Amino acid sequence: MTKQPIPIVTEDDVARIALRDFGEAQTSLVRSILDEYGKLEGHVEVSRVRVAVLKLANGDFDRLLAATETACQDYRNVLAYAEYPRAFQEIGFAAIEDDWKQHQEWLEKE
Repeated sequence: MTKQPIPIVTEDDVARIALRDFGEAQTSLVRSILDEYGKLEGHVEVSRVRVAVLKLANGDFDRLLAATETACQDYRNVLAYAEYPRAFQEIGFAAIEDDWKQHQEWLEKE
């Protein structure tokens, strides 16, 4: 692998992961928090960033709020830490490959 892969996710993935990580009773609240990212013109790759926020939150509301706020300020910070945490700290293709595999496994988890 010579290039950093980019996950392709949809709002269906956002909904599935929100339900998986926060439960049915909390999904509406989680989605309303996540909807803060995507309101402004500079907010790009909305579904991808929302999935990254969910990963960083790991089922915790305080982390969800913090990661959403971070995304609204600079989406690159949540993408880097969610998708490539090791590569963000270590330079090298092995780190990128390991991070990609870990992210794909997390994304596909039931």
